[in-house]
This record gives sequence, C-alpha cells and structure tokens, in this order.
Amino acid sequence: MEETPPRRLRPSPLPILLVLLVLSLSPYAVVAAPINAPANSDAFTPPDNYLFDCGNPSSTTAPGNRVFVGDPETGKYLSYSGRNIQAAAPQPDPTVPSPIYNTASVFESSATYTFHVTRPGWHWIRLHFSPVQNNLQKDLKTAKFRVTTSSSIVLVQEFEMPPNTTWSMREFLVNVTTERFSVTFSPVEGSLAFINAIEFVSAPDILLGDVASSVFPKGSYPGMTSVAYQTAYRLNSGGPAITPENDTLGRNWYPDQPYLDPKFMGSVVTVKPNVITYPQGESPLIAPPFVYATATQMADANVQVPSFNITWRMKVDTSFQYFIRLHFADIVSKSVNDLYFNVYINGRPAITGLDLSTVAGGLSAAYFADFVLNSTMVAAGLDPLTVQVGPMNENAGTKNALLNGIEVFKMNNSVGSLDGEFGVNGERLGGNAVNGTVAAVGFAMMFGAFIGLGAMAVKWKKRPQDWQKKNSFSSWLLPIHAGDASFLSGSKTSLGSRKSQVFSSTMGLGRYFSFAELQEATNNWESSAIIGVGGFGNVYLGVIDDGIKVAVKRGNPQSEQGINEFQTEIQILSKLRHRHLVSLIGYCDENAEMILVYEFMANGPVRDHLYGNVGKALPTLSWKQRLEICIGAARGLHYLHTGAAQGIIHRDVKTTNILLDENFVAKMADFGLSKDAPGAEQTHVSTAVKGSFGYLDPEYFRKQQLTDKSDVYSFGVVLLEALCARPAINPALPREQVNLAEWAMQWKRKGLLDKIIDPTLVGHISPESMNKFGEAAEKCLSEYGVDRPTMGDVLWNLEYALQMQESWSQEKGDDDFAAPSSPRVDECPPAQSAVESKPSTAIEEEAKPLTATAGEAQAIEEHSGTAMFAQFAALNGR
Repeated sequence: MEETPPRRLRPSPLPILLVLLVLSLSPYAVVAAPINAPANSDAFTPPDNYLFDCGNPSSTTAPGNRVFVGDPETGKYLSYSGRNIQAAAPQPDPTVPSPIYNTASVFESSATYTFHVTRPGWHWIRLHFSPVQNNLQKDLKTAKFRVTTSSSIVLVQEFEMPPNTTWSMREFLVNVTTERFSVTFSPVEGSLAFINAIEFVSAPDILLGDVASSVFPKGSYPGMTSVAYQTAYRLNSGGPAITPENDTLGRNWYPDQPYLDPKFMGSVVTVKPNVITYPQGESPLIAPPFVYATATQMADANVQVPSFNITWRMKVDTSFQYFIRLHFADIVSKSVNDLYFNVYINGRPAITGLDLSTVAGGLSAAYFADFVLNSTMVAAGLDPLTVQVGPMNENAGTKNALLNGIEVFKMNNSVGSLDGEFGVNGERLGGNAVNGTVAAVGFAMMFGAFIGLGAMAVKWKKRPQDWQKKNSFSSWLLPIHAGDASFLSGSKTSLGSRKSQVFSSTMGLGRYFSFAELQEATNNWESSAIIGVGGFGNVYLGVIDDGIKVAVKRGNPQSEQGINEFQTEIQILSKLRHRHLVSLIGYCDENAEMILVYEFMANGPVRDHLYGNVGKALPTLSWKQRLEICIGAARGLHYLHTGAAQGIIHRDVKTTNILLDENFVAKMADFGLSKDAPGAEQTHVSTAVKGSFGYLDPEYFRKQQLTDKSDVYSFGVVLLEALCARPAINPALPREQVNLAEWAMQWKRKGLLDKIIDPTLVGHISPESMNKFGEAAEKCLSEYGVDRPTMGDVLWNLEYALQMQESWSQEKGDDDFAAPSSPRVDECPPAQSAVESKPSTAIEEEAKPLTATAGEAQAIEEHSGTAMFAQFAALNGR
C-alpha cells in the first residue's frame, strides 16, 4: 500500500482576503511562482540585513556583492566595556573564502551586539571565525568562549577552532519575536573571545512552517516555529558547490560526493536550471533552481533488475534531535508517473512509493519533504545519520531513484542549547532537583531496596537447597531438576503435558530466572525490545546483572507452533558448549511461561554484514574477516558433527544462523531443526525435508535421507555468499542468476570466479586464496554426499586459504584492509518496523519447514528452472 508523502512545511493559511491585503501592502511579500512557471530568482529583500565586518575600519564587499560594514558602523550596536582590540591579517589569506575573515574584534570580557528588529520572524545568524593576528600577540587558535542570545539560546557552548582549518562559519536559524535581539560573546576565564563577521538577516516566512513529519514513530511533529536551528549539512546532490551569489538567501550548498557511501552506487544527472518549475506553494526561496537541476541517481549496476539503495552518511551529534529537508525534482523521466521509489532515514521508511511527478505536479518540478528525527532515534546509535533512496520492489515504472538536495539542521534541546547540555543560566539538560527532592527520592529507593531484599530472602529460603547450590553461571554443565518427577508436572497451561515433557526430559538448562527477573530485564516485555520473531513467539533484548545483555526467547503459551523446534533447541544446547556455538544461559518455567535465555550477539547475523544491511550502517567485511568468520562457523559445525557422543546435524545452515559477537567471532545458532546423526550401523536419517531455499542438499531433497554431508552442502552456499555478497536465492535476477550455487559454479568451471566476487574485494583478495576458497565451495556443492568433504576437511582448506591471504597481504602491505561502511548492491530496502528488521541477537527467527504457497513455488520454478524446485512445487500441491 502506497504511503502518502509527508506534507511540506507551510505557515498556517489565512483567509484569502487577508492574504491579498498583506501582499498588497507589504514591500517584503514573497509571491510563489505559478504552476509550471519557469524558474526565477524570486527576489527577497530582507527587512533586517545586518552585515558586520568586525575589526575592520572600513567596509568590505564579499562574494555576492554583499557589503559588510566596518567598525565605525558596527560600534553603534556593540556593548563592551573592555579595550577595543582589533586583529588583522598581515596580508590576505588565500585559504579563506572571503575578505571578511582577514580582520576580527577581540574581547577580554563579555561583549554584546544588539540589533533592532524591523519585522519579527525567521532570521539567519551567521558567525564567521578565523584566528588572525592581533596586537595582544595572543594566539586566537586557543581562544575559548561562549556565544548566547537574548532569547536564551546557547549558540556555542565553548568555541574552539576546528583543527587544521583557517576559518569557520556557523549558521543558525532563529524565530525572533522581540523588537530587539542580541548576541553575546563571553570568554572563558583567562581566555579571549573573537568574531570576524556577523550576519543577522531576515529569512522569508515561507522558509519554515510549524509542522513536520516524525520519522519514528510516524506522525506529525508540531511546534517547529518555537525551535532554534543550526545548519549541519546543506548538500547539492549531483552538482557543484552553490555560493551565495546563486542563492537569494545567501546560503552555501556543498557537493554531496564526500557523503556518498559507496560513491559508485550513485551517478550524476543534470539539466539546465531554466527548465525547473515551481508549482503553487513552492518557491526558489526554499532552494534555488541550481539545486533541483542536478541530482544523484542510481548508477548502472549491469544487472537486469537493479535493487540497491543510494546512501548518504553524515556525522551528527547524537545528543540532539535533527530536522531534515529533502529536495526532489524528476529530471530523469521521459513521461509522468514512471518513477516510483522509497526514501529512508536511518533505516526507517520516510516515504514509501514516492510518485514524484504526481506530488510535484509534473516533470522537472520542485518538491521537498520535511522530517524530524527524534532524540530516541538519534540516541539509538544513529551516527552517522543516513539518508537512502531506492527503487520499489513492485513492477511499477522505471527502476530508479534520485535525490536533488539534502539539508540537515540541529534542533535546540530542552534547555535551549544548540551546543552542549547546559542552558544560558546554567540549567543542565534533564534538570537538577533540589536537595529535599533528591533526599526523598534516595530514601524511597533505599526503602524499596530493603523491601526487595527481604522478599528475595524469603523466596530464597523457600527454594530447595540443591537448587541454591546450582543457581550460578559455574553450574551450566550440571543437570537441573534431575530425577525431579514433579518438575512442571503440575503446571496447568494450554501446552498441557507436552510442555512438562519438554522440560522434564531436559538436563543442564543452566541458571534459573524468575519471571519477574526477565520481566524487569526486558522492561516489561516492551515491544521496542523485540529483536526477533518466530513461530515460538518473540525474542527480546534483555539486560541482567547490572548491564549484561542477553537474548530472551519467550514461547507463546497460546500456541503450539514451534514447540518441537523449541524442545530440540533445548536438548541440543543443554549438552553442548563450544566457542563457536551460541550459549544457553538459563531458563524460566513459571506458570504458563516457556522462556530460554541466550548470550547476546552484538553484531547480529553474518548476512547483515554481507548484503542484508536493512538500512543499518554496518561496515563491509574485509576478505580476511570473511575467512575468519567462515572458519569459526566451520569449527562450530565440525564440533557438532564429531564432538558430541552422537553427532548432530544442524539441518539449517545459512548466513542468518551464523551470528557474530562484539569481536566478530562467528557462532552457529538456531538448532530448532537439528537431528542426531545416524548411529554406527546407519548411513543416514530418514526424515521429512526441512530447511531453507537455496541451501538445501539436492540429494537430501530427492531421497529424504539426511546426513552430515547435508550441512556441508549448505555451508558451501554460505561460502559463496561470503565471496559474492548476494543472497542464495534472488528471484528478481535473470533466470540463470537466481540460484547462487548454480550460477557461481558455472563461472568457477570457466575459471572466471573473479568476475562475480563482491566488488569491494577487488584488488584486496589474493588470487590463490580465492581459488582455494572456491575449490572448497565447489567440493561442498558436489551433487552426491559421498563426494563432499567432511567439515574437518573444509576447515583445513579454509585455514589454508587464510594463510595464503595473510602472506599475500603482507607482501602487498594490505593486511589491515577493511572496505568502507556501505550497503550491498543486492541490499533489500530497510525493514518497515523494528519487528521486521534483522535482529542482533543470539537467536534468529525459527527455521521453518520447506513449505510455500503455490504462487511462491511457481515463482521459484519460473526463475530457477531446476528440477529440485519443480519437485518441491509438486510436493506442495500445485
């Protein structure tokens, strides 16, 4: 279902007669261009236009023919009781963009510039800094000072010149409501304050209205006119820098190339500025035609159906909320209603199915959309801030996406600061409670703690003594409730006696958690804590024992779906411990609950780091990292096959079931489909076919005979995913490319495996290492299990490939290569909700039996053309 694009920001509409009256009387009225009118400059004469060249005895003409007046004029607006110190560069500095940076006023104590406001409303405040020489012989590079306003806004908490720079400009947008407005420069004790130039200039009312769209949770965000803003980024996508000469409001627009990541995913498209039109309600004052006349569009990926996002990454201060304005104009289509695409901000859908020519009113028509990224989203690790555009999955129009411009503004916090956590009067963000309140809260917390400790002591006393001895992390390998026939036998749940059997037959479940503990750990099972979903129920991110993160897998008492897999996972993990297997920490069996607690895997599934980025800013893995991850997973599987008294077959090996901890150590997860390996006198296990598309052993599929070589086949597909960074099955690709295993092996047999590897690895992978890796994958994918190697043999080959890579890297000096953080070319659009997004947890979504609808089976057969999928379709009743 298409989503309505967010409304653009506009001032509240007035009755038509009042509007006409205002337009007829005001010399500063701005008239928007009529529908489909050619682009024009839309001249705006600011009522307030203060341009000060501080420290200069005469006036200066800056680029754009803007005249900055010198000290004889600016002195009328300055309130300062100290010595009048002027600083001037001995000769013009060629590294600064304007002569206004060659002089400065220096203050030893607080100094205030006060402006008379002709007309209340939006005003630009631009502060220009450059540490020029001064007659005090003080190094202004070390100057530290504060900049505040009379409206109690902290513009700069403690100014310091950015390193390795000769000049700095900070731009603010403030809604001024008083007749006088002042800006104060206050040096830190023992330091100085200085300013080279000040701009205090009116901005048109049309620039910013009162309501924007919240990115998450979705909805309107009112009150925009009561906020002060600082410009963080203003980018001209696909075009060169735009200086104040070409922007009526004196703004600077910078090229977007430094922020594209990776750069090769975007290509430049341009038209002449005079073809840009501004529909009713739009204006060149929002953005000049030079912005809309250029764009970054999807690059040619040399595939039949491109499916990737263009990504811009920008560093932000995660302590603040941000206002984001995106500019669009369809300058690529030949006809209307042919371009539909999605827009994402930090992985969240901002606009779904943007029909640009419709909402803008035609081709080459200007359109913009405004969003607010709230503090919750920013605090969730959104550094850098990402903006993405990508094509829709539906067969609608041309597969393309574009963006013409990006503006990002920091919004002041609750204490009125745009820089730091303190307000003008020293108020700290979050507030400081009075001593009495602090004491009262502290006493209440202490009292509550005593009550809690007392309750715990009573509960502890009532527990069996043997349980008290075993309830610790050191007892993970000890049996719990061994021989206790009453364990859960009396539980009255919708699972009935089956649940009792699940737990009573299981040994070594680790630590016992009370339901209250896990309820607290997950913030009362808060929906935002859900990091995985399956037939068994939800997986939550929990925090126990003063900061330890865990994955809490809570069974749904109202459903028996997934109970068999749940029981299997318990039985497998309760008797296994290995560095490369996800660890079971403990369980809870109170009332109708069936909960398991696992170690938390901070870096989530391998798939997310290869191509399933889902909008998250994950760094691309180097070849050495991929080898180490594959080796770790191979060790885990080798232990499963040989380490237990009776081997275990995982039966659902795939990149979403290989998880990475904070150190990128790979661990096998999701043992819900696992089976005990055949005994000494057996060659296979006869069982129904279960697994995942693209990874399924064809021999197992044909004969329904499961062996450990079925895992080996699936692991061969995983190896190809690591090498090529694309899904095992991708129906959107041409027929011959749908199945990764078949397609890659065709190239391998031609000796051209290097032609299909992940483009980010080109030039950073040893040919010998790649060939050895390819040989290992090819052997794993042998049609018959008897021809496939054991996991031990695969492990040996992978370690050999790693040695080759390390030797080659040392010779080339590329040992620590790590590709830039970037989404994959095969990346799917970001998930629509937190529940749908890929989890960073020890437990992935439950593996499902190999079933599908008739439509799904038909689509797979049509794209793949393999006999295996044709048989599968027949099994599913087509």
